[in-house]
Amino acid sequence: MVVKMENLEKERTFLMMKPDGVVRGLTGEVIKRVERCGLKLVALKMFQATRDQIDEHYPKDEGWMKRIGEKTKVNYEKYGLDVATLGTTDNLKIGQMVRGWLLDYLTSAPMIKMVIEGPHAVDLVRKMAGNTIPAQAEMGTIRGDFSVDSAAFANRDKRAIFNVVHASETPEEAEHEIDFWFGIDEINEYERVEESTYKIKR
Repeated sequence: MVVKMENLEKERTFLMMKPDGVVRGLTGEVIKRVERCGLKLVALKMFQATRDQIDEHYPKDEGWMKRIGEKTKVNYEKYGLDVATLGTTDNLKIGQMVRGWLLDYLTSAPMIKMVIEGPHAVDLVRKMAGNTIPAQAEMGTIRGDFSVDSAAFANRDKRAIFNVVHASETPEEAEHEIDFWFGIDEINEYERVEESTYKIKR
């Protein structure tokens, strides 16, 4: 598939401050990092998610939940923990359990949803966010700098990992999440001062 240059220049991605990021007052820091690298905010809103909204946000297919279950088991083994303490060793059941913790967590406090636009926005924001497991996130990333939580601790406590933000993983996921969380009239069009510098002369 050939992607048009102008589509890459205006690529959009979805970024969401999770409850732990909001209650710790990290919103300004995250926005500063996004804007400082040259990307721009085209939509921004604080909201309190309902359980139904979060249920629709995350995949429900068995394959996704089994992968989450497998990742959880790998994490337990890495730290010498007994996965049986979760009450099951079945990947699907563990994945369903973790998904339930996510629903509890993401409805526990307000969040901030954003649409970010610019060249390679999906890849740049994912790189900025860092690995979803804070202990594996590089210093200099949002999760590497602002979270010390562990998947092992979270599973032990039967809760989701506190990792500050959610960022779309692929352009397709970004499109789906933007359409789900924002109306077309909530997304703004404007040009940053330096954008004209990057324009290709024809």
